[in-house]
Amino acid sequence: MVARLIDEDPEQAYAYSRIALRLASRVAAVREAAGFAAYATQKYSEALAEFRAAKRMTGSVELWPVMADCERGLGRPERALAMAGEPEVQKLDKAGQVEMRLVAAGARRDQGQLEAAIVTLQSPELASNAVQPWTARLRYAYADALLAAGREDEAREWFGKALEADKDGATDASDRLAELDGVEFVDAAIDLSDDDEVEDLTAGDRDEDDDEDEDEDPAEVAAAERATDVTEYYDEDDEEFEPLEQSAAGADTDLRGDQA
Repeated sequence: MVARLIDEDPEQAYAYSRIALRLASRVAAVREAAGFAAYATQKYSEALAEFRAAKRMTGSVELWPVMADCERGLGRPERALAMAGEPEVQKLDKAGQVEMRLVAAGARRDQGQLEAAIVTLQSPELASNAVQPWTARLRYAYADALLAAGREDEAREWFGKALEADKDGATDASDRLAELDGVEFVDAAIDLSDDDEVEDLTAGDRDEDDDEDEDEDPAEVAAAERATDVTEYYDEDDEEFEPLEQSAAGADTDLRGDQA
């Protein structure tokens, strides 16, 4: 349930994790799940304690980057940077090392060291053209750091590269690019709350049309239609126009006679 809810409802996921802890606090997977649930709800002190417990139980270092990020969340970026230099980092797989680099760059930015953050993210993984699960996030972080340092043209380039690698929509690189280009998105959808007003206005127009139709004399309408037909055939150079008009008038007389 924690895994199912952590993205859409982290508070509910956290509630489930507390129940799991009461039932099986000596299971490493439970401690890890509780750590991620606390992390998702920004309870960084709880998250760090659970991650440390899971690490002691398993001996694995895979949680090292998220533990360092908890230190950042607690306002201790210097501890996160210290963890980035520990031997545990060398035991991480490639994905873990990239994650650790992202955390270290974030810690540099927390300390106001923008250029150092940019240098921290410059790596073979960033320069590679191969797309890996971490590529979009790494390029995005680099672009964001460049933008924070005032290097807008370079930032635009790397946001574009992040967008190319972001097949799952893990970042908002497209929105950041649009923002840099001065593009504003406007929601053109009609507000459903205005439907009644629109319907009332339409009904009013129909009522006016109906009133106009009721006031018109059917004989006058028929005469106007015939006059229009005569005008359509009118030719200034046509000497037959006068008899044609008279013929139409005669037809009108016959029509009224028939109606009578």
